[in-house]
Amino acid sequence: MKRLFSFVLTLLLIGLVILVGAATYGWVWYSSYSDRTDMVVVAIPPGTGVHALTDLLVEAEVIDQPLLFKAAIVLSGSQSKLKAGEYEFPAQASPQTVLQKLIKGSTITHALTFPEGLTTAQMLTLVAQDPRLTGEIPEKVGEGRLMPDTYHFHRGDSRAAVVARMQKAMDEALAQAWESRTQDLPISTPEEALILASVVERETGVDDERPRVAAVFVNRLRLGMPLQSDPTVVYGIELAHGPMNRSLTRNDLKRDHAHNTYTRGGLPQGPIANPGKASIQATLNPPKTNELYFVATGTGGHHFATTLAEHNRNVARYRAIMRQQAQ
Repeated sequence: MKRLFSFVLTLLLIGLVILVGAATYGWVWYSSYSDRTDMVVVAIPPGTGVHALTDLLVEAEVIDQPLLFKAAIVLSGSQSKLKAGEYEFPAQASPQTVLQKLIKGSTITHALTFPEGLTTAQMLTLVAQDPRLTGEIPEKVGEGRLMPDTYHFHRGDSRAAVVARMQKAMDEALAQAWESRTQDLPISTPEEALILASVVERETGVDDERPRVAAVFVNRLRLGMPLQSDPTVVYGIELAHGPMNRSLTRNDLKRDHAHNTYTRGGLPQGPIANPGKASIQATLNPPKTNELYFVATGTGGHHFATTLAEHNRNVARYRAIMRQQAQ
């Protein structure tokens, strides 16, 4: 009897030693840095189960002990907490770090940047061409209704959702700027502010010039002078005939259409681009000036003038620079 008891006790002790050893080995493996020296990106599709997920990680060499990793998932009660997405696993990431990322859903964040002054069609093309997004783009998005900015997203996000964020950002920026606008402007609605801001945006890419350009157009509107903005003419031509791969001519300026601010007074029919926040703010809070004209310097930026005689001299200087550059 004593021998049997001693034998059973020995077996229990051996089993306990094996269990403790296995647990120790498992914990050391689970919490230790891996030998992998490169960062690895792994995409986990929606609906991927524990076994398929583990296979993906083994194939990518993120983990090397699938059974132990599955055990860690089960013992931590994480089977239903694992999130799909695109993950970046740094070099030497431990299995513990890998599992924590999967539970938290720490997927890769991508970015898509839209410069100020693009048309809605151009911005939607960038969204449509990004292979990391899914789904179709909305069919009807108005000109000027998308806020230029950098938008972050995860692989698999929908194009419609990104466009909706861009529309919301424009609506919010326009509403905020409208509330803090100068009260004596010759602009009666937020839509008119958006139209004029789009013209300001297309006229200059120099940050410091936006308020002065806006002031010139506001002064012209107050006096009933036509805006005479070249970008409005270009927009109308491209809207009807596609990209314009040439310079404007005098005949272009005389060709009447709903956006031509040479042949028609007031604002163009609608926005000609998507303005950024700076142009919207400049349009609704322009400085008080007497300037009515501006022309390119030929070396970046513009010359501003209060009288036609001064403007004509600036135009002559610009043409002289253009002739010199053409030689």
